[in-house]
Amino acid sequence: MTVRAILEAKGRQIVAIEPDTLLASAAKVLADRRIGAVLVLSRGRLQGILSERDVVRSIGEFGAAVLTLPVSAVMTRNVVSCRQTDTVGSIMELMTNRKFRHLPVVENGEIIGVISIGDIVKSRLREFENEQQALQDYIKTA
Repeated sequence: MTVRAILEAKGRQIVAIEPDTLLASAAKVLADRRIGAVLVLSRGRLQGILSERDVVRSIGEFGAAVLTLPVSAVMTRNVVSCRQTDTVGSIMELMTNRKFRHLPVVENGEIIGVISIGDIVKSRLREFENEQQALQDYIKTA
């Protein structure tokens, strides 16, 4: 299975904020949308990614006053991305080894979606369920 299949199942919606968005506002976006990360874009170009972990880590390190800073002060700047043709196995390995849960999907320099570790788990579960059903159907006809 590929990243393309996951995007086709979940959709290609992208939630993004500007680098000068206050951290408190960004945290509200995360909570309101019930998501774990937002892309940080400036004039359509990827500048970083802000995750729940980034928010919690910055509050733990600097206190609540950090909520008045722009997300550019705490976001992850060196964003790792994937392509539609990447396999689920390679993405799982990448996310596990690098310890992150969200990956922008980029094709020809354009962001076309974001996948999360939860999206990957859901796709793998569907895959296992389909395999199980196929085996049960095979056994019934054997």
